[in-house]
Amino acid sequence: MKNNYFKNLTILEFISCLRKHGIKISTNGEKLFYRTSKGALTSEIRQEIAERKIEIIEFLQQVGQISKTILPPIQAIPRDKNLPLSFNQERLWFIDQLEGSKAPYIVSGALQVSGNLNVLVLEKAISEIVQRHEVLRTSFQTPNSRPIQVINPEATMKINMVDLQKLTQKRENSVIEQAQLEATTHFNLENAPLIRCSLLQLGASEYVLLITMHHIVSDGWSIGVFIQELSSLYQAFIQGEPSPLPELPIQYADFAVWQRQYLSGEILSNQLNYWQQQLSGAPDLLQLPTDYPRPNVKTYKGRSIGFTLNKDLTHKLQALSQESGTTLFMTLYAAFSTLLYRYSGESDILVGSPIANRNRSEVEGLIGFFVNILVLRTEFDSNLSFKELLAQVRETTLKAYDNQDVPFEQVVEALQPQRFLSHSPLFQVMFVLQNAPMGDLQLPGVTLSPIKLENTIAKFDLTLSMTETSQGLVGEWEYNTDLFNGETIERMVAHFQNLLEEIVENPSQNAGNFNLLSEEESTQLLVEWNDTATEYPRDKCIHQLFEEQVEKTPNAIAVVFQEEQLTYRQLNQRANQLAHHLRTLGVKSEVLVGICVERSIEMLVGLLGILKAGGAYVPFDPNYPTERISFMLEDSDVGILVTQSS
Repeated sequence: MKNNYFKNLTILEFISCLRKHGIKISTNGEKLFYRTSKGALTSEIRQEIAERKIEIIEFLQQVGQISKTILPPIQAIPRDKNLPLSFNQERLWFIDQLEGSKAPYIVSGALQVSGNLNVLVLEKAISEIVQRHEVLRTSFQTPNSRPIQVINPEATMKINMVDLQKLTQKRENSVIEQAQLEATTHFNLENAPLIRCSLLQLGASEYVLLITMHHIVSDGWSIGVFIQELSSLYQAFIQGEPSPLPELPIQYADFAVWQRQYLSGEILSNQLNYWQQQLSGAPDLLQLPTDYPRPNVKTYKGRSIGFTLNKDLTHKLQALSQESGTTLFMTLYAAFSTLLYRYSGESDILVGSPIANRNRSEVEGLIGFFVNILVLRTEFDSNLSFKELLAQVRETTLKAYDNQDVPFEQVVEALQPQRFLSHSPLFQVMFVLQNAPMGDLQLPGVTLSPIKLENTIAKFDLTLSMTETSQGLVGEWEYNTDLFNGETIERMVAHFQNLLEEIVENPSQNAGNFNLLSEEESTQLLVEWNDTATEYPRDKCIHQLFEEQVEKTPNAIAVVFQEEQLTYRQLNQRANQLAHHLRTLGVKSEVLVGICVERSIEMLVGLLGILKAGGAYVPFDPNYPTERISFMLEDSDVGILVTQSS
């Protein structure tokens, strides 16, 4: 194995490659230990392990190689009793009961298929996966008002064939419509299987394969398992061979029972105590500036915008991570939190982040809903540099990994935050760095490529998802369209990229001082918008120009405030009345008149009236403390004050 071979591998692929060559890695705290059954490690491998030390430690923490508690193994249990839902499943079941078809918890994908596809073999391979994984043929029943898992003994998978060959002009639109229909069509959780497949036939050897599962039986990691098994089974079945896959030692239902037994007593108490202390006093809502008012009831209407960071910036971010003793996830998350801090002006930022939660070797090859959500809290102050922020993020993230077993729903239950129908509890923004193994779907005689479908669902206000690729970091910004418009999100994406460029050039700079704006935006803000010079008559005062407009358009609306409005004639009449009264009080040229009025139509009447009387106005903010207003009145030597009785 050559050193440069490793550079293109993800951390999971790297560790898997080492294990295949007899090299086992373990860790204790922040130290790495490795042993090999095939002689000494080469200098190239030692160097690569040293360079990726932090990544390896983080990965091993995520998959549970580091554990302060020796846990019992997950074992297969009899199926003669009611099977409970896992904590994760129970949360989605309750959401489904409350929101029904509005709930956005569907996992879907689309593949372009070209070549000599054997549809019957494909159907047989998918049926074998459904038979192999009990969770895919599980329904959810409520015999005694409590949900239980009911596993169907058998479930034959039928592919829904849709013939689009006769459509020539509108074929692409039909594919998009069918794909979006699949991705948004609700599952009935009482009817198994909770997976469906459709094959859209575009030509004699052209297809689109749509695979859809409910999130209650699947997650991102599961998609990788599904792809790997489909590839192996199709290749075997097309050659008339039996399934090459070994029998699964346990099923998802076994994990659900084990989870409820394990997550109790001292283990549950210790982890819940951490989250209660970590999230104590956290704000209910991240107040980002939105384009539209937040609806009273949360919606899931969404879209997404994609972007790519070039290789140079990606390499600089990776280098900064290594220099700082952090992972790429920590660096990107710290930058994202900085962006949210700058946008919201709030110093206490909470962001949700999913974790695979496959911290037991028994569950690595299972399809099921294992993913958990960690709430990461970042606190800013005016003197915090980005490097100091990275150190804080590293500590917070590692502690969160140590307490990752408690399901998010139990954290919410323990904290009992005030619930709002308008937004999710604890956090409204999510950050994801995709690292679940996907595998390659390779079928004999067939070429496959993923199809990117337009996203129409947003589970949160904002979700930033990023993935490492050979072309650089690729990102997707998912947003709720009831809160934001596309132009705002495009600016946010650009500001994030500008922020990352600034960070890698000067990570010691204060987190609040990075420039987010592009050169074009800076020019627009500082030059164009300040270019307010205009020609106007130099021999007339403002109130005289106003009176000329009254003559031109007396009945046009001059001012609007809430439900009240005045025409130019009405505003002029009221200003004249005030001016006459002020003159009886001695107001004339060079006389200062104070005005202390709330923002209203009366404010404009007051300003015009003072000018018409010949005086000069001195404004006072009615929101100032009384002592300050009194001092300003005395200091300015104002003898007359225009104000409101309130």
